[in-house]
Amino acid sequence: MNSVKLEREGALAVMGSDPDTRYDFNTIEVVRKNDILHVTLANPHNAVNAVDGPMHRELGRLFEQLKNERAARAVVLTGSGTAFSAGGDFAWMREQGPDTLRNLRNEGKQLVWNALDVEVPIVAAVNGPAVGLGATLALLCDVVVMGESATIADPHVKVGLVAGDGGAVLWPMLIGPIQAKRYLLTGSALTGPDAERLGLVTECVPDSELAERAHAWAHRLASGASVAISYTKVAVNQMIKQAMTTAFDYSTALEVLTFVSADHKEALDAMEQKRKPEFQGR
Repeated sequence: MNSVKLEREGALAVMGSDPDTRYDFNTIEVVRKNDILHVTLANPHNAVNAVDGPMHRELGRLFEQLKNERAARAVVLTGSGTAFSAGGDFAWMREQGPDTLRNLRNEGKQLVWNALDVEVPIVAAVNGPAVGLGATLALLCDVVVMGESATIADPHVKVGLVAGDGGAVLWPMLIGPIQAKRYLLTGSALTGPDAERLGLVTECVPDSELAERAHAWAHRLASGASVAISYTKVAVNQMIKQAMTTAFDYSTALEVLTFVSADHKEALDAMEQKRKPEFQGR
């Protein structure tokens, strides 16, 4: 499918509203176009923008900086190529052990909480698979527009993990516990039309109209009463933060436990060996 096309300025470093602040990343492209900030997930080491260590750290830094963004009145978040983000990079996941999991958990927590504290409205343009953490990044946005051939899924269980990066909280809030369990306990993917029908995303549009529609949403928000819009967003996000306070630390702690489980190791081994995993429940 066609990816969302954005104008390039020849550099990944973009000045923020503060002259001392720069959006300077290796895995994320940031382009300022008038009062709209275009952010593109673009991991040069992975064609489907899977999240590895450097990208995980830069995502946390991105939302930390966006909390202080004052010049932009809206943000568009999308992925490069044919994917929004395919979730965690499996090679990076295999490297995780007791010595790194504590830092990983802290990074993940700060990423989610920083995203919820960004006052500028964010429009997600889901141009391809949004998986695991990729799905969480999309669902943390204020408007989520999906291309009709894009998919969204949280298949943590398929690799023996708990959906501890926010999925176990966001999916039940958006579509209710029963439907959320249907997808979180199986890891099944939803198409754009199905995600719209269930209320998981704002709308689904033809792939050819995705960029235009996302930009139309961003322009509409940017041209509105920005203070009122931002503060309304902050007020609504308080409800999400309350749910996160109840369940996020719990789910991330359980995810850390499953990172060192035999089932998780078996899932990664099976992927490398291109076979079906044989889970033993341990």
